[in-house]
Amino acid sequence: MPCNVIVGGFFGDEGKGKITAYLSLKDNPLVAVRGGVGANAGHTFTYNDEVFKVRMLPSALLNHNSRLLIGAGVLISPTILLNEIEKYNTNDRTFIDNQCGIIEDKHIKSDVGSDHLRVELGTTGTGTGPANADRAMRTLKLANEVPPLKKFITDVSSIIGETLDDNKFVLVEGTQGTYLSLYHGTYPYVTSKDVTASGICSDIGLGPKKVDEVIVVFKSFVTRVGTGPLENELPPSEASKRGWTEYGSVTGRERRSSPFNFELARRAVRLNSATQIGLTKLDILYPKSAGVKEFVKLPKEAQDFIKSIEDNVGIEVTLIGTGANIGDIVDRRNENKF
Repeated sequence: MPCNVIVGGFFGDEGKGKITAYLSLKDNPLVAVRGGVGANAGHTFTYNDEVFKVRMLPSALLNHNSRLLIGAGVLISPTILLNEIEKYNTNDRTFIDNQCGIIEDKHIKSDVGSDHLRVELGTTGTGTGPANADRAMRTLKLANEVPPLKKFITDVSSIIGETLDDNKFVLVEGTQGTYLSLYHGTYPYVTSKDVTASGICSDIGLGPKKVDEVIVVFKSFVTRVGTGPLENELPPSEASKRGWTEYGSVTGRERRSSPFNFELARRAVRLNSATQIGLTKLDILYPKSAGVKEFVKLPKEAQDFIKSIEDNVGIEVTLIGTGANIGDIVDRRNENKF
């Protein structure tokens, strides 16, 4: 069975939660593991018209057969994690690595109180940057030092390795987006670590030769929260006219928007060694696509848009979101294209 890694291709907010939630039910992973930064990334998905928002747990929580893991490179906000475990009743299948770092109140105060971080860079104010700075200084508290978390602690990398050795499916969920990577993004307007596929695999202790598929997720248009460059940015009034107005799931800030950027998409595919593309919110760009679940039933202009992405970036668009519910998707992975 494969190991699939899901990453964001733009500036976050691409719909990774929806794709992860869909694959968790469709492909039934034994293990779903989250890498990335921490509670500064909110993943939202809708199932049976109920909206789920998670900042710590993997978006695979809908599948009660899946063990939910958080990798060593992820920063834990204990209150947020424990609240999500209780809300979604995942107490008996949530596991965190003993080397996960802990965000404390001092990190949040440092984040919120910094003009450089909050004003100039537009961070979420959740303390992740200062916490990762402490980790680099080797002074950060780890999960195994926090009593309420001890019953969830395990060696995540060993569980992943043993699961793959047993030929069982592992689904890996990244956070943020390629161009928020500390090393490959629009520095300094980036997050506090690498969030490309390589970084996500490092977070969870997964060697690169164990990865079968990397699914890079793009939205049908580009959005960005906070400051930093955004090529061809639309005025808020034009974004509203097009139905592109969105708000950040963590901060509530209005997202800036621009048309799909093929150059950024090509680079994201290369940086992540992506093998497939997940494309979300096609129904926003082409309303007649809403709820469609077969490629041939999409309107011609939508099909042409998808083909133009494939022609420009060189890999196939295999998963296409056509609505808010996770079941509103065109799954082309087994499609006979010849």
